[in-house]
Amino acid sequence: MRRSAAVLCGATVVLAGTLTAAPASADASHSAKTAAQVAKVTWKKCATDDSPTMQCASVKVPLDYAKPKGKQITLALSRVPHTASKYQGPLLVNPGGPGGSGLSLAGFVASSLPKEVAAQYDVIGFDPRGVGESKPALDCKPGHFDPVRPDSVPSTPAIEKANLARAKSFAQACGTKYKDVLPYINTVSAVKDMDSIRKALGAKKINYFGYSYGTYLGAVYAKLFPERVRRLVLDSIVDPTGVWYDANIKQDYAFDKRHKALMAWIAKYDSTYKLGTDPKKIEAKWYAMRAALAKKPAGGKVGASELEDIFIPGGYNNAYWPTLAETFAAYVNKNDTAALVKAYDNIAAIDASGDNGYSVYTSVQCRDASWPRDWNQWRKDNWAVYEKAPFMAWNNAWYNAPCAFWPTKSQKPVNVANSKLPPVLLFQATDDAATPYQGGVTMNRLLKGSSLVVEQGGGNHGITLGGNACLDKHLATYLTNGKVPQGSGTADAVCKKLADPKPQAAAAKTPSAAGKALSGILGFGG
Repeated sequence: MRRSAAVLCGATVVLAGTLTAAPASADASHSAKTAAQVAKVTWKKCATDDSPTMQCASVKVPLDYAKPKGKQITLALSRVPHTASKYQGPLLVNPGGPGGSGLSLAGFVASSLPKEVAAQYDVIGFDPRGVGESKPALDCKPGHFDPVRPDSVPSTPAIEKANLARAKSFAQACGTKYKDVLPYINTVSAVKDMDSIRKALGAKKINYFGYSYGTYLGAVYAKLFPERVRRLVLDSIVDPTGVWYDANIKQDYAFDKRHKALMAWIAKYDSTYKLGTDPKKIEAKWYAMRAALAKKPAGGKVGASELEDIFIPGGYNNAYWPTLAETFAAYVNKNDTAALVKAYDNIAAIDASGDNGYSVYTSVQCRDASWPRDWNQWRKDNWAVYEKAPFMAWNNAWYNAPCAFWPTKSQKPVNVANSKLPPVLLFQATDDAATPYQGGVTMNRLLKGSSLVVEQGGGNHGITLGGNACLDKHLATYLTNGKVPQGSGTADAVCKKLADPKPQAAAAKTPSAAGKALSGILGFGG
């Protein structure tokens, strides 16, 4: 799934911790040769303003689980410890990506759940292999997204050639710099890391809460280690049957629909933005802005591709709409380029953590499943998408294009179908662009006994703990006693969506502000 490499919000977590070696027993579903020596975790204080009880540690795991005594890598962990006398075990949380850091998510989840619920769990964040504070942390080609990039739409052979050169050079850089590591950066290895974390925590079973790509990560863990799953929450669900080429194509159509929803929202507030009352005409103005920036980038920084980068987050969460509308209106009505540059710096600019996230994103997705190696296939498919859904089609194509030239062989996707789990709770918005609705329906079908809670009409990505009390009540109930809603239709329960935001003056007071905070932690996770 496409993931913006934007800077993740949340406080930086400083790692500390010592390790004591302890032998790990092999799980029933894996042979002895994959069993690894797993160190027990010693936690150290690493409090932040947002998480005053936060603790940190690290644990060593095999790079290659087929060689448990071979080269070791380090995973970074965070924890908000339980405080209640009733203890329900560790709750591992993951923000998605792939490539998202989970360290700050632990604090967000612990502070966003009802206090009496969070108090019953050790909320455990972790940076998956290759990510953030885990070592080694990948950064294949620093500055890969530096502006101004070639126009994403390859309208001429020269533009296509320039974009292809970028994609090939990134793939080559990863293969050269991380030749010995790259074959082991994938979902299955990350899942085995999760079980190593479980062992290091001394837990017989884990609870798991994942967003976006984290839903696929959780489903694969449940497939490989069903007897280790106590509770499983999946929010904004990847279609596990579309990993990963097909899933990205489906995203393009969904993001175009959300972009049109933004245009309709702007039309509703013509008195504020003065861009007109006809969504189609407003959209035409947006594409005219794009064409102008392709010729003359704003501030020498925001060209056509960077403009798309600014507006793509609006497809993840409508809390960005007021800022995006103001920026759009300032350019069209006042020829104000400074607003575009400011929006780029605040929303879309990539720093070292973004470079790291993208390096892991490509490493996992390109390794997890087969991608077309013939660029003619990409060209044909993406032009077909562009004709119907132009907003993100080629931007997304180039984001994933290194997979056409990736230096490692691909694996087969995991069939996550499972009938060995306790009740599982699924959350999905009907108009989610990053993980379209069908993904939730498909996962519900594949995980026998799972329960699907739907946010009707919702278009945001990452919907629990984002301000919707109806959704959060189902989550809190499940984490408290394991009970899930049971219905007779496709959805076991339906919640109304949150109201769309108001223009900027009132935006901070709307319920979607909580969702914006979550979206920052998820990093516009796909």
